Amino acid sequence: MTTGTDHAFALDLHAVSRVFGAVAAVEDVDLAVPARSFTALVGPSGCGKTTLLRMMGGLDAPSSGSLARAEGATGFCFQEPRLLPWRTLLENVALPLELAGVAATERRARALDALALVRLADASSRFPHQLSGGMKMRASIARALVSRPRLLLLDEPFGALDEVTRHELDLELRALWERERFTAVIVTHSMPEAVFLADRVVVFSPRPARIVADIATPALPRGERFWTDPALGACVREASDAMLAAIAEASR
Repeated sequence: MTTGTDHAFALDLHAVSRVFGAVAAVEDVDLAVPARSFTALVGPSGCGKTTLLRMMGGLDAPSSGSLARAEGATGFCFQEPRLLPWRTLLENVALPLELAGVAATERRARALDALALVRLADASSRFPHQLSGGMKMRASIARALVSRPRLLLLDEPFGALDEVTRHELDLELRALWERERFTAVIVTHSMPEAVFLADRVVVFSPRPARIVADIATPALPRGERFWTDPALGACVREASDAMLAAIAEASR
């Protein structure tokens, strides 16, 4: 069940579990996500992270336990951009507002503002086939932000991109969050990306997903230098060791 939560928290999960038939995907997750924080969820492939993210966004419901979400809009950014090929970039970004019945003048202005946030204002009249992979993902983020969400949920948004583009978008996403201070939760399979983006990395076991570590990332400015800072490496090792230990335990 999803209800309102304390204003200090964007999400508050207590003993959340999700079962699909005979398959347990998520088991007894307790997790409080402070408002305006950035949290990364990491764990083995197929462990249940995306299922948990879907429950956080109200796209699925727990089989047991309770999940409270603060009031306000929720934005989603999925693994694929999912842009409509017959609509311009501006029209794609404005689509959530159009579906909500927002007047044309206002939705155009808000879509242009969202595109400016991700540095795509000069591409507003292009169609998806005219965009690079990185531009498409930035457009997907703009579409998620156009409703001015208090909570942004991202499911491995940069996983299909080359390393250079992914690195650039990590820098842009972190800078965007620092400016706008929405609450962000990202699922990623990249430990360095998790540590760079988030101020907290939550590590899960193999399915069913259970929290095995909750690690605060280094309180250092994010930028190019952070990628080579020893503090990042140490945090990546801590999170990786926790996940590997959970995998070894599950295989016994």
